[in-house]
Amino acid sequence: MAITMAKYFGVDKIVLPTAGNAGAAAAAFATAAQMKSYVFMPEDTPKINQIETKQNGAKVFLVNGLINDCGRIAREASNQLRWFNLSTLSEPYRIEGKKTMGLELGEQFEWKLPDVILYPTGGGTGLIGMWKAFQELKALDWLESEKLPRMVAVQSDGCCPIVRAFEKGERFAVPFSDAHTVASGLRVPSALGDFMILDAVRGSAGTAVSVDENKILEWMKLAIRQTGLSICPETAACIGALEKLTQSEWIEPDEKVVIFNTATALKYLDKIKVEIPLIDKSEPIDWNMISKS
Repeated sequence: MAITMAKYFGVDKIVLPTAGNAGAAAAAFATAAQMKSYVFMPEDTPKINQIETKQNGAKVFLVNGLINDCGRIAREASNQLRWFNLSTLSEPYRIEGKKTMGLELGEQFEWKLPDVILYPTGGGTGLIGMWKAFQELKALDWLESEKLPRMVAVQSDGCCPIVRAFEKGERFAVPFSDAHTVASGLRVPSALGDFMILDAVRGSAGTAVSVDENKILEWMKLAIRQTGLSICPETAACIGALEKLTQSEWIEPDEKVVIFNTATALKYLDKIKVEIPLIDKSEPIDWNMISKS
């Protein structure tokens, strides 16, 4: 949506920061629209995101810092070189595209929305976009019930500025120092749309939850084995949040809960350690070893 509208308004060069999927998506659509794209990434962004973005046609630059540092450089590039800044919430159309998640959810639930939505929250556009979509569906009188989902912003305790602001009753989040998490999409120390995330969470009677960073890969493995889907670490954090919220009875056993999977586990192969035994074809097979492995 953002690229389409940028093209409509005559933009020929776009710039954005990313630590996840946005760079590759922007590059792909910009190339299709015959626009040039420039993407700044933290240097420890998963390698596959770096490769995918470059393969899709973008000029990619790595930054020895966090997503906020990349955002600052993107803004400077926009000011100095007149490239259009496609950063999160720097223009109105990315969030309109994110609304699609809410619209499709309404359609797939036959216009009666789930009770709770858990969403991995970095920049938060997905959560903000869905909440906007639900408000519009309600205004259009398309919903079978006026009851809207309770929105849950999920973060790692290695980077949880939204959770801290929510717990303190504040509308704006203080930048999180020493941000670290295996879920690169959650490593956003200072979200531009912090107040919109918090407004959506509070307006829906929802909550913001941080989970144990050290358990994310464990929840990731659990989710993959339970669903057969390729679950990313950001979504794995939501599994931890679901455990916490069900144990505290904030979520009831009979409630309908939706968790959004925002990427694939394959983008995090450098973070996942798996030991696979090697069989030497020239040696007798050790069946005892195989049966116990």
